[in-house]
Amino acid sequence: MKKIFLSLMIILLALITNAQAEKAQFQASGLTCSMCSNAINKALKTVPFIESINTDLNKNLFEITFKKNVPVDLDAIKKKVEDAGFSIAKFWIVADFKNVKIDKEEHVAVGNFNFHFMNVKQQTLNGEQRLQLIDKDFVSAKEFKKNNAYTSMPCYQTGTMAECCKSADANLNASNRIYHVTI
Repeated sequence: MKKIFLSLMIILLALITNAQAEKAQFQASGLTCSMCSNAINKALKTVPFIESINTDLNKNLFEITFKKNVPVDLDAIKKKVEDAGFSIAKFWIVADFKNVKIDKEEHVAVGNFNFHFMNVKQQTLNGEQRLQLIDKDFVSAKEFKKNNAYTSMPCYQTGTMAECCKSADANLNASNRIYHVTI
C-alpha cells in the first residue's frame, strides 16, 4: 500500500513540475532605436526555452512564448537583456491556475516556479492569470523599495527561499529561487 501511495505521489509531483507558464512579457528600458530592440531579440533567440519573440517598438514591449515541456528560467531572460546593454522596467508572466487559493504573503508552487504573492486580496485563481514580477532587477529601484513595505519576509530582499519560507511552505518546488509577484 505504501509503495502504491508513494508511486502516485511521485507521478503527481512530476505532473505538477512539468507544468509551466506559456508566455511572458517585459518592457525594456534604455532603448533608443530599432537596433536596440534587435540586440535584445538577437540575445533572446539564444535562450533554449524560448519559442518565439514579438516586439512592440512603440512601447518597448517584448512578448515571449515558451517552448512546451522545457523548464523556464526568468533570471536567464533578465541576464540576456542586461548582456545586450539594457534593463527590464516591468515584467509579467502568464500562468495557468486551477483552484489555487492565494492571499498576501502566500507562497505557491506553480509548475517549476515558486511564487510569493504580495499586496493581493484573498482569492482563488482559475485559468490564465497575468502576474507582475516585482523582484529586484525586474522593476525600478523606486518600485522595489515601495513593494518592500508589503512584506516582512527576508526572501523579498534575496530572491531565495530564506528560512521563513522553507519552514512554512513544504509544498514549494525544490528550487531555491522564489519569485515575488502581484496581480
